[in-house]
Amino acid sequence: MDDLELVRDLYGRPRPGPDAQARVWRRVVARRRRRRLSWLAVVPAVAAALALVFTVHQPQELSGRSILLSAATTAASGTGGTYWHVKKLHDGGRVTELWVTRQGRAWTAEQGRITRVTGRSPFSMAGRDLTVQQIQGLPAEPVALRERVAAMLPAGSEGLLADALAGLLWTKPSAPAVRAAAYRALADLPEVRYLGARTDARGRAGEAFSFGLLSGGRRTLIIDPVTSQVLSSMDSGGRSEIVLGAGWTDRGPDLP
Repeated sequence: MDDLELVRDLYGRPRPGPDAQARVWRRVVARRRRRRLSWLAVVPAVAAALALVFTVHQPQELSGRSILLSAATTAASGTGGTYWHVKKLHDGGRVTELWVTRQGRAWTAEQGRITRVTGRSPFSMAGRDLTVQQIQGLPAEPVALRERVAAMLPAGSEGLLADALAGLLWTKPSAPAVRAAAYRALADLPEVRYLGARTDARGRAGEAFSFGLLSGGRRTLIIDPVTSQVLSSMDSGGRSEIVLGAGWTDRGPDLP
């Protein structure tokens, strides 16, 4: 059975539509995890499936861009909550947590000790503080979001656009529609490189993307396009953060 017949057998004949490309990628990613297919086996099958729906594109464009668009579709269907909560493992040792309400009240936790955040905002972009209200007010359309974020960056930091957009995926309390727009904006940035399937330090499977930093190094994110969650972040200098949880929740910190 050739690749085209395999895809038709697995998924049926794809139906054209605005989300068809994302649907195909989500199915391929799920099947790859179940069957542990190698990347070399998946690429021709994916290309054949997408060829039934879209006009011919370059395979490299289809791979990375389609995965980000698939993640965007999932992110848009997310739900809200009372608290934005992020739990991270830093450099393989230190665990931190952050809770933030929509009104801007925030708490951090490290080694079990919960502390109220006062003074500066717990969020920033290229060294500039951001309030929860500013983050919540970001546009939910990718072109408008890219332009707004670019305008918020300090002069001389234009190279941080990809990093700033990526921060809206997991480090900041973005609305689901804004997270989806950030994924779509990243999909159209030529400086974002797709590195292929990877596993993070905890053995979780995902897809890796990298982009440049002002320091001259690069940052690599591993994402799960099926859940739209960022699994880990690693800089070329060795700094790493494993995401143990990120999203809106109704469960706040256990305050005394």
